Amino acid sequence: MKQIFQTVNAPSPVGPYNQAVAINGILYVSGQIAIDPKTGNFVTNTIQEETTQVMKNIHAILLEAGVTFENVIKASIFIADMNDFAEINKIYASYFNEDTAPARECVEVSKLPKNVNVEISIIAHL
Repeated sequence: MKQIFQTVNAPSPVGPYNQAVAINGILYVSGQIAIDPKTGNFVTNTIQEETTQVMKNIHAILLEAGVTFENVIKASIFIADMNDFAEINKIYASYFNEDTAPARECVEVSKLPKNVNVEISIIAHL
C-alpha cells in the first residue's frame, strides 16, 4: 500500500505531486529546491546557502517518514552549472557518513524549476 508523507517543515508541492511516497519499504522523495518553508522565499544568495536549504528540506521530509540520511540509498543531483559542483558536493557530503553514503548521479541540466541552481531527489529505505 502506498503511503504519502507531507510536512510543513519542507516546501509544499507546487504541482500534482507529493513531498514523498513510500511503497514496499522504499521512500521516494521528490526533487527539492531551495525554498524556505517558513517564508516561501527562495534561498539563492550563494550556492552554499541554496544547497544547504535543499538538504534541510530533504532532512525534514526524512524525519516526517521516521528515517535519517543513514537510510538514503540513492540520490540524484541536478545542477544548472557544473562549475558549482565542488561547492554543492561539499555541502551534500556533510550530511552523509563516507562509509554509508548512497549511490548517486550528478548531472548538469539546461534549466531547473524557478531558475534555481540545484535540485536534489533521494530514495531511502524505511
